[in-house]
Amino acid sequence: MNAVRVLARRVRCLVLLAPWLLASCATLSAPPAPFTTDGCSLFPDRAPAGHADWCDCCLAHDLAYWRGGTAEQRLAADQALRACVARRSGSHALAEAMFVGVRAGGGPELRTPFRWGYAWPYGRGYRPLSEAEGVALQRLEDDYRASNPGLQCRPAEAAPAAPGASACASPHPAQATPSP
Repeated sequence: MNAVRVLARRVRCLVLLAPWLLASCATLSAPPAPFTTDGCSLFPDRAPAGHADWCDCCLAHDLAYWRGGTAEQRLAADQALRACVARRSGSHALAEAMFVGVRAGGGPELRTPFRWGYAWPYGRGYRPLSEAEGVALQRLEDDYRASNPGLQCRPAEAAPAAPGASACASPHPAQATPSP
């Protein structure tokens, strides 16, 4: 009978501790990957002729996608990209095409290097950032901005640059392509 009481006590302790243990495990996550950008993923960074350049819009969009977060935050990032591209290019059709492209091809469920939340391992989905995750991301973003203070795309080396024209090349060539 004594062994039964001891076993019952242990089971009770496990039942009481299980939710706490599971909750603490669920909050642990891998550290975020450093920020990387490839400019306007699978899309031109600028007009082939003329001076229209929207690469900086893509870089800011990449920062939002790198961070990840909720579905509402992704929609806001995509809408900001559309507005920025329309303003920089003067073409609402181009801006809308880019918006449709990122809505269709940038979801967190896709195994692409430019998916929503690419700082995190695949499978995070649309999850709000914790305070600790936000702090870790901010440190990495600060590191990136220290080497690129204006958050500008680098000038194109191959093409003659018009005043204000730029290309989205990572200031860290080894990190030019986002890692999954």
